[in-house]
Amino acid sequence: MKRILAVTLLSFAAIAAPAHANLKVFACEPEWGSMLNELGGDKVSIDVASSALQDVHVIEAKPSLIAKVRRADLLVCTGAELEIGWLPQLTHQAGNPKVASGPGYFMAGDQIVTLEKPTALDRANGDVHPGGNPHFQIDPYRMLTIAKALDARLVQLDPGNAATYQQRLASFSARWQGAIKGWEAKAAPLKGKKIIVHHSNWVYLAAWLHMIPVGSLEPKPGVPPTSSHLAGLISTAKSEGVYAIIRAAYQDPKASEWLSERTGVPAVVLPSTVGGDAQSKDLFGMIDSTIDKLLAAAK
Repeated sequence: MKRILAVTLLSFAAIAAPAHANLKVFACEPEWGSMLNELGGDKVSIDVASSALQDVHVIEAKPSLIAKVRRADLLVCTGAELEIGWLPQLTHQAGNPKVASGPGYFMAGDQIVTLEKPTALDRANGDVHPGGNPHFQIDPYRMLTIAKALDARLVQLDPGNAATYQQRLASFSARWQGAIKGWEAKAAPLKGKKIIVHHSNWVYLAAWLHMIPVGSLEPKPGVPPTSSHLAGLISTAKSEGVYAIIRAAYQDPKASEWLSERTGVPAVVLPSTVGGDAQSKDLFGMIDSTIDKLLAAAK
């Protein structure tokens, strides 16, 4: 009787016990954490290294992040050397061979063709990335390509849950492609609008929505705005009929607000990634918010 009771209790415990995530994932940026949540659901446990209010170029390699990399089965980052200042230090100190190379090492930039890939490297040109411009998270077509590649990697690492990953990818793809149609229709009035940007975050957004960048607050990528450079942008803003001055949520507002005050061109803060504002709770909300804020500049 005792044995029967014990077996019964064990069976009940197995049924009642909460399901544990099979795959531990370390994501460098919020957009990859959101994508992993879409594709993996409760089959993955996700740690995200940065927030939308941080400059991902300069994240500190804290012991807490090293510990998370050490226990990860999969590392998902932007790549294109966006994280070159801190990710190699994390992976080295973590000493986790599963995510140092091979299937456990996933760089989103390796799955797509990037824009602005330099033909020659020269630090005199500023913070130029050898792998091309890494700020492609706002391009819905490239993001779909990355989602398909990431889903295949989840299946490779966790074949026991392959059906779940494939079903979730199919659901995400259908919803995402439907959203693209809506976004493009809604954003049609933005076609041909000229913009000044704080940093080269927005090249993919501009290409997608057919907006035209005519200036940057940074004299060169990663170089802080100077007074003389900003003064020169006043005439650019006026002569080009600039629609908006754009910066990301984590960037210092002083330069864009200074230029806005002197030109009458609205300064617009875009989320840049998931969590960049109250609306950007996921990838869908991030692009919803981006288009809404750009359209609101006209008012």
